[in-house]
Amino acid sequence: MTYSIIGTGNMAWFLTKRLTSAGHHCAGVYGRNEEAAKALATSINTDVYTKRSHIPDGDADICFLAVSDHAIETVAEKISLEKTVLVHTSGSVSIKAIAHAAKDHAVLWPVYSIVKNNLPNHRNIPCAWDASSTKAQKYLLAIAHGITDILFEAKDEQRRWLHLSAVISNNFTTHLITICEQICKGHNVPYSILQPIIEQTFERIKRESPYNIQTGPARRGDGPTMEKHIELLSSNPDWQAIYKTISTSIENTYKADTKQKDV
Repeated sequence: MTYSIIGTGNMAWFLTKRLTSAGHHCAGVYGRNEEAAKALATSINTDVYTKRSHIPDGDADICFLAVSDHAIETVAEKISLEKTVLVHTSGSVSIKAIAHAAKDHAVLWPVYSIVKNNLPNHRNIPCAWDASSTKAQKYLLAIAHGITDILFEAKDEQRRWLHLSAVISNNFTTHLITICEQICKGHNVPYSILQPIIEQTFERIKRESPYNIQTGPARRGDGPTMEKHIELLSSNPDWQAIYKTISTSIENTYKADTKQKDV
């Protein structure tokens, strides 16, 4: 199949590299930053569209709109496609945001953290999809198999909740571990000492429900230990607030279990 792409960021690099390797042809790349567009186009030996209006309708089967979430609707306002299927790549933006821009439109969202300097080379990348028409679905799924073996349909509401879960599980977890790294650095403790327990945690949740493997002072209702931790964090109110909030959430999550044990 043929495709064009609007955007030059992480997602654009991921899609172009993966789809080109799968044998799909990129008709051209457009980006606000012409140098960035040239770099991406050169990497896959294709052309650069110097203006968004230069993207011809029907020149490609699919046009990917791989821009930031807040820019999708704005960019789509200047697009009008009757033959080409327009696809945005966001988990949090409605398919309706591009409905006015193309007769056939769709969403393809990789539920994965994409960084262009460290692109994944495996196919274990779940991708949520949605489509406005039979044609959009047919074209989208045909090209999406060049990216992954895990495709599942997800409507706007489902994608919104899944995106929220992805942010908490990926971005929030990374931030929590960043706090741990900073604490270790600030108190001359080797951060590397935490690596085994971090790895253990992620290995365990592959096999068991995270609900069932929760441990720690909040899980067992150890107030004195939590108070000591809160005191240690007194010099950093943000971290202290995070500790208090998450500890309270853990306690509330397992209150029912605690009451059953007490009966």
